[in-house]
Amino acid sequence: MSPEPPRDCPLCPRLVAYRSVNAAEHPDWFNGPAPSFGDANARLLVAGLAPGRQGANRTGRPFTGDGAGVILYETLIRTGFATGRYDPNGEDDLTLIDCMISNAVRCAPPGNKPETSEENTCRRFLSARIAALPRLKVIVTLGDVARRNVLKALGLKGSAGLPGHGTEFQAGPYVVLNSYHCSRLNTNTGRLTPAMFEAVFDRAKALLEG
Repeated sequence: MSPEPPRDCPLCPRLVAYRSVNAAEHPDWFNGPAPSFGDANARLLVAGLAPGRQGANRTGRPFTGDGAGVILYETLIRTGFATGRYDPNGEDDLTLIDCMISNAVRCAPPGNKPETSEENTCRRFLSARIAALPRLKVIVTLGDVARRNVLKALGLKGSAGLPGHGTEFQAGPYVVLNSYHCSRLNTNTGRLTPAMFEAVFDRAKALLEG
């Protein structure tokens, strides 16, 4: 099983239709399943929920082009999981170090909300992505919906592990660290501060170095 869906993946009819609408309106955008980005030998996987319409759906790189990408990549750079410069259009020299970023659902959903059936359908790629990382030890999940998808991708119940920011638990051979999603809504309201977010990745680094 490939860890990345084909460029013209046909599995989710609603997402395919939305992709076609975006492609007609913006033929210069990526408009496809956003591939995972990072180090193929990563020990850290960062798992989000789905690409944003003007984020990865536009640029073709996870968390690139929307507000969430700014805090995510700046945090990865500060904590040593990335080097280089982040550009919201992807025109940069950004490189991830010992880290990969992926999404539970690879195509942008209408209203930024995938349906449960789409999460279930796309989960095969998340499971394969996890299995294809031979040195993986820690998974950071961005939001409780991403946490549930990761757990299900590992063959566990979605209710396993504690919800909420800063929770930490064992899931099979991996340690899962859950964070609030780094959305503009959460950061603008102070629900997630840069210090709170950075602490999650500091903990991930400590686990990898321990």
